[in-house]
Amino acid sequence: MAFGTFQVHAGDFKKGSDHQFLSAKPPYLLMKNEGKFLREKIFLTELSELDVASEESVKRVGGTVGWGVVGGALLGPVGLLAGLLAGGRGKDVTFVCKLRDGRKFMATAPSKVYTELSASLF
Repeated sequence: MAFGTFQVHAGDFKKGSDHQFLSAKPPYLLMKNEGKFLREKIFLTELSELDVASEESVKRVGGTVGWGVVGGALLGPVGLLAGLLAGGRGKDVTFVCKLRDGRKFMATAPSKVYTELSASLF
């Protein structure tokens, strides 16, 4: 069972890198909620939309997810430092995800994790 961690920048889940993708049978996400000790298990069948974060996709999701967060996440000094330290070891993808129950989040994950999430929608 492979897994990958990813960082949530905004949305209906706790901000930070306390989130994981597990490619079990069936694959699922372990998402941290504000004020809750245990992580919530979300099966990939609960995903309704997944888009690479662009200005248009962020505006479409709207509400708590703002384009300024994407800019800060991608271009901020911490992001720059992390990119320099990573030294090209892999490509990260910032994306916007919407669940069937209406919750949403914006996150950055390794491209392999994003590919698995994207494939689950086909």
